[in-house]
Amino acid sequence: MTAHANYSLRDEIRDYWSDRAETFDLQVGHEIFSERERAAWHALITKHLGPGARRAALDLACGTGVISHLMHDLGFVVTGLDWSEAMLAKARAKAQKRGADIRFIVRDAERTLEDRASYDVIVTRHLVWTLVDPKTAFAEWCSLLVIDGDFVSRNWAMGLRELWEKLTAGKSRVLGSGGPPMARRHQSILARVYFSGGARAEEIVRLLAEAGLEQPVVDWKLGAIHRAQARQMSWPKALERVTQHRFAICATKPQ
Repeated sequence: MTAHANYSLRDEIRDYWSDRAETFDLQVGHEIFSERERAAWHALITKHLGPGARRAALDLACGTGVISHLMHDLGFVVTGLDWSEAMLAKARAKAQKRGADIRFIVRDAERTLEDRASYDVIVTRHLVWTLVDPKTAFAEWCSLLVIDGDFVSRNWAMGLRELWEKLTAGKSRVLGSGGPPMARRHQSILARVYFSGGARAEEIVRLLAEAGLEQPVVDWKLGAIHRAQARQMSWPKALERVTQHRFAICATKPQ
């Protein structure tokens, strides 16, 4: 793939998520809809990154700022980075409403142009599966926490959820997904990113190690988050959520 083609795909990814910005927070798994889920996220972040203690944190592909605010809650000094102005507009509005001093900037998460020494930790949720060039991105990133998953590979729970949606004439579909046109755009993008076959933890660990990040640790224990989310979902969607290949990976890079 040529550099021009890479740029075009990355540009397409940015435009897709910009078009999703208006309804992004309507979807469970994007925004947080209960204090139970918020507490579960706080526990996961603290488990791997420790207390904020005014340490500088960079939230890559921050979207509407959900993780940025979780980090801010815990005492980190947070910069949220995203390539979509539409997403950042939502993030800034949230920060203003909450009185949270979070800095939001327009950047490409694969080429941040930020000084690595300016940040103590990096956190990213549901970004890695969209990367065009993860090897280059990982080489730039410092100590980090990745929350991601394989949202591509099919399992029995996905088939059950799809059957249930057909039988209920689509009434169960999640608000904010954008319908068939957005689904087609999503599939077109997915077919061309690095993890087109699904982002698996073992492959991400291998790439992180190659990029110089030491002792990547995979945490599969996201049950508290998923159980809290399940309370806001239809039962087939909740079942699919808890059976997916979802994980957190924590890794460090020597200074």
